[in-house]
Amino acid sequence: MAHDAERRPPVQFADGTHVASANGPLDRIVRGFFPGASWNAVRGLIESGKVSVGGNVVRESTHVVHSGAQIAIAMRAPRARAPELPSELVVHQDMHLIVVHKPAGISTVPYNEEETGTLSELVQAMLRRSNRGPQSPIGIVHRLDKDTSGLLVFARTLAATRGLKQQFRVHSVQRRYVALAHGAVRAGRFESRLVRDRGDGRRGSTENPELGRDAVTHVRVLETLRDATLIECKLETGRTHQIRIHLAEAGHPILGEKVYTKEYRGRVISAPRLMLHAFELGFEHPVTGERLHFEAPMPADLRDVLVSLRG
Repeated sequence: MAHDAERRPPVQFADGTHVASANGPLDRIVRGFFPGASWNAVRGLIESGKVSVGGNVVRESTHVVHSGAQIAIAMRAPRARAPELPSELVVHQDMHLIVVHKPAGISTVPYNEEETGTLSELVQAMLRRSNRGPQSPIGIVHRLDKDTSGLLVFARTLAATRGLKQQFRVHSVQRRYVALAHGAVRAGRFESRLVRDRGDGRRGSTENPELGRDAVTHVRVLETLRDATLIECKLETGRTHQIRIHLAEAGHPILGEKVYTKEYRGRVISAPRLMLHAFELGFEHPVTGERLHFEAPMPADLRDVLVSLRG
């Protein structure tokens, strides 16, 4: 028989204002206000914009809070009107699929029901306004992290959704990324089994062959810089945070990384966001069979950091 503790319902967060009693990362402070809450639940609360520090919304779980700070919880975060998707971000469009260039700072899909302005929402709204072809919900076949820029494909029909998902399942989709990573990265094949929780609420690798899912990343050095390396990453599999985890565990977290940096002891190079860009996407058209290939140039923010490191 299960213990009563195992039947306890999830902790219900409530509106209110709290005072931090010690210095520490925001997720740890908030979790202290709600004993029993999981790390994932607390971080979801923060990332969805429901936590304010000193009157300002903070979405970074690792944000350092000082003792005495006023922390407010507002479960009904205001819904902002979603902006329109700029037409120049549409790379390819036909009756079955659409390829777009995702800018950094926007989620691919909603983290929860209250998040608006996501890329999937903007694409759906654009297709609805254009009134071209079927208007059924678009199919989500892969994702990019919020702070990662680059190419994404959405399906517009059920046949396209099934065909694209199958290609991702058998790893026949061609995906390459460019990144700036700390230190002198060595080219090679990075392989591990990734789990959702490595013991501290974050994703990571495990040595247990019975746990997790296999993840393989191929890394090629493009340019050696001052305390950093410009690299190309080719995905053989597509696990969540795969590139970020493999590089961080090898001692070379990506510039702008805010999650997988706990073990890094080198000089941290500042960056405006995660310096990771999905520049290449290739796949077989799920209906016509035509081989499609797309490339997105390096965005200005990443290029600016690269130029500064060359100096």
